[in-house]
Amino acid sequence: MPIPATQLKVGMHIVHNGELHRVTSVMHVTPGNWRGMVQTKLLRVKTGSQVEHRFRSVDTVDRAVLEQHELQYMYRSGDEFTFMNTESYEMYNLDTETLGDAAKYLQENMMIQANYHEGKVIGIDVPMTIMVKIVECDPPMKGATASGGPKPAILEGGITVKVPQHLSIGDTVKIDTRDDSFIERVSS
Repeated sequence: MPIPATQLKVGMHIVHNGELHRVTSVMHVTPGNWRGMVQTKLLRVKTGSQVEHRFRSVDTVDRAVLEQHELQYMYRSGDEFTFMNTESYEMYNLDTETLGDAAKYLQENMMIQANYHEGKVIGIDVPMTIMVKIVECDPPMKGATASGGPKPAILEGGITVKVPQHLSIGDTVKIDTRDDSFIERVSS
């Protein structure tokens, strides 16, 4: 499905030079009196290698047609993650290379969207926010308030996030999976 290059967004899948790519960076450039361009970084899904490509603003690109199915995360065994299709009850094993950064957000029984291209899973979309326990951080400062400067904390799954000073180990927090940012403390 052709779309204008100016409509490219990070995370979109496109077919470029006959291969499936995921867009990892998009920057619209209009240098001086030249015509506008769209500077992109593309990740080859098959090989994992990154390429840069500059599209003219009048170019069109082929958006990849992806199927989406809801899967439930079951468990991890080494570098393999096991999922179950909630419609057919089929089990799928996906490796860390296929999952990419999404692997660190997976929690038992979590529902995710799997993206399929030509019958093969090429990646997953995790929920935009998740609730996670703090497993390591500095102790709360005496008299610290929610308005104090943030401190680094390590959460379950190895995610590092800056949290308010008054939080401590064992607290549950809500984070944004798009940028690993702290949203709020969740009362247990």
